[in-house]
Amino acid sequence: MVAEKEESEDESLRIDCPVLVTERLVLRPPHDDDIPDLAALAANRRIAEMLARMPHPYGIREARAFIEMTRKQRAAGCVYAVTVAETGAFIGSAGLNDTERGLELGYWIGEPHWGSGYATEAAHALVDLAFRATDIQVLHVACRVINDASRRVIHKCGFQYAGQGMMDSIAAGRTPVERYTLDRKTWIGLRTWPRD
Repeated sequence: MVAEKEESEDESLRIDCPVLVTERLVLRPPHDDDIPDLAALAANRRIAEMLARMPHPYGIREARAFIEMTRKQRAAGCVYAVTVAETGAFIGSAGLNDTERGLELGYWIGEPHWGSGYATEAAHALVDLAFRATDIQVLHVACRVINDASRRVIHKCGFQYAGQGMMDSIAAGRTPVERYTLDRKTWIGLRTWPRD
């Protein structure tokens, strides 16, 4: 996942950001109780280097700033805490961001939870939200060219390769990314998501 630019505040992309419940996850607004787990999971250089706006090192101060940023009124997009439905445990973050290209999907999952399919499950929920809650015709996503796991999530969601670009990452500097798009017509054809 790559979120490259701050929000451009396009009112047509305003989403009420409902709580999303999937088979194993609850995507809800981040809150102060998430700060310790957020700081612990995000303090991982391997995660920060895959994202544009996550600093490294990452601690309580950065977690507090992130939570505060999510509370500010947003004209477009959503930011979610990704939590395990059974336990309520915070395991990562995901959202929809208004970028210069349009609405863009973004996500990260803490390393102890990698390989569990949580990123794909959260991404499916957000793709559905993006197309149901807005009139967008195309949803965007990007990943670093070295991020095979994120690329697999992107493919499982039905996105198609759209080219390469560059990303300015706080933790990794200027790095190449692959860009992908999913159009509304394709999404309608994929609404029954594969389970694997």
